[in-house]
Amino acid sequence: MSDSNTDLSRLDWPKGDGLLPAVVQHWLTGEVLMLGYMNAQALAETQRSGKVTFFSRSKQRLWTKGESSGHVLALKSIRIDCDADTLLVQAEPHGPTCHLGTSSCFGTDARPPLGFLAELDALVAQRHAERPQGSYTTQLFEAGTRRIAQKVGEEGVESALAAVAQGDEELLGEAADLVFHLTVLLRARGLSLADAVVVLAQRHAGR
Repeated sequence: MSDSNTDLSRLDWPKGDGLLPAVVQHWLTGEVLMLGYMNAQALAETQRSGKVTFFSRSKQRLWTKGESSGHVLALKSIRIDCDADTLLVQAEPHGPTCHLGTSSCFGTDARPPLGFLAELDALVAQRHAERPQGSYTTQLFEAGTRRIAQKVGEEGVESALAAVAQGDEELLGEAADLVFHLTVLLRARGLSLADAVVVLAQRHAGR
């Protein structure tokens, strides 16, 4: 069965007099980055170039985000809502989206609370690929899977002990250490935190 939310031929351009709102969302974290407007030409240019392009109502022309600053939005996917009159554009930002220098035009706290886990996952993957000197994550990868697994075990035990013998602050600190080291361990095995989330989602769907 085809997904009607990806069928762009259903878009109701006349409803918006040829101009429809486009909500741009970070493809990994879910953070809402900005709101713009697209006409059919802007949508076509976005698909052609892979860079999110809008129709500027003030300039009355097509406008590619980042054409001056270089902070482009690399297209990942486009979906439409149930009424076919709004676009949801998922993109990877290259630099801050807002002209004020923030990641989102909606302020510094627009990212969903768990969205940072996606950033952490991506950062660990980058460390694994680049191995920058002086990075603790690099040291873990260089030490090997066995050492990383040992750290996960240690942090797991410390988290359990904190849960029964210490306060919330200590437990949260140990839990944060555990999540970090588990993310590194997964990456050392060629996996990601996102892969583990997929398993959780599959289990939830099958319950």
